[in-house]
Amino acid sequence: MNQPLMVRPALLALDLSDKIYVVTGANSGLGLATTRQLAKQGARVIMGCRRLPEGNRVADALRAELPKAKLEVLQLDLGELDSVRRFAQEVRQRHDALHGLVNNAGVMNTPAGHTKDGFETQFGTNHLGHFLLTELLLDVLMAGSPSRVIILSSFFHEDSLGRKGAIHFDDPNYHQRRYDGWEAYAQSKLANLLHARELARRLRGTRVTVASVNPGWVRTNLVKLPIPKWVENYIAIPLLRMAGMIEPWEGVQTTLHALLAPEVAEQSGEYFSQKARYKDKQSRAGGWPLRSPNPLAHDDVTAERLWQLSAELVKVPASRSAQNIE
Repeated sequence: MNQPLMVRPALLALDLSDKIYVVTGANSGLGLATTRQLAKQGARVIMGCRRLPEGNRVADALRAELPKAKLEVLQLDLGELDSVRRFAQEVRQRHDALHGLVNNAGVMNTPAGHTKDGFETQFGTNHLGHFLLTELLLDVLMAGSPSRVIILSSFFHEDSLGRKGAIHFDDPNYHQRRYDGWEAYAQSKLANLLHARELARRLRGTRVTVASVNPGWVRTNLVKLPIPKWVENYIAIPLLRMAGMIEPWEGVQTTLHALLAPEVAEQSGEYFSQKARYKDKQSRAGGWPLRSPNPLAHDDVTAERLWQLSAELVKVPASRSAQNIE
């Protein structure tokens, strides 16, 4: 596999000292890589972390590495809507404006189960938790505009080990159907992409830009190898890199491009993809932006229907639009 797409160096030299960003899942993997780079450029980063002690430990390590880092650690469990509400309330109490929200946290191929609110774990955590969080922070994002909402999807939204990405409106939470972890993951990742598309449509005419991103096949906590560490480091990882796996710093490039590149302001609602192992060969080179090979990713009817369902499930007004946010 060729070298991954990389952000223009000038974007990584921007002075972000007057910016405030929220990053979910900020204590590890792509979230940590995003937090580190934004802090390095002077931004204040609000780290949403499910485990507060771990979040504080990581923040302390970052402060030791970057003495001028401006970090705030807040507890956020995206699988519990009350936690999302508490987090959003705390952010709004501390800050009148935000310049970016990076919906990064996620789970993959979890065992059959449901969140505290009764949603299938992956649909609830990856999509519905972030959907509610975005809704609750939209007014402060509007206040900080020009601002951006970046939603992490995955190339698995197209095809997840043979399971086509689709929104199963008849039973999205697997209350009646037989559970399939990879199918549920594909559903949640397509939902991320459709959320960005519909949110961008509703925010048309504002200075809030929305993008969905695929970071590629990244070595994060979602990719765990049940083998001895020396085998992983000296045998498995080199082989996996030959097959296309990349490191978090390479994976975060697409997020940083979508968050910082000026031209993205004219591409709201688009999908940005790192090079990845798509089933569709033409998509494997990635693209900033890239037209998804999944036809449902471009279906505005499906996007609107998902919005209506999501708003009903998390109990926010489905009619919310740019006109009644301002």
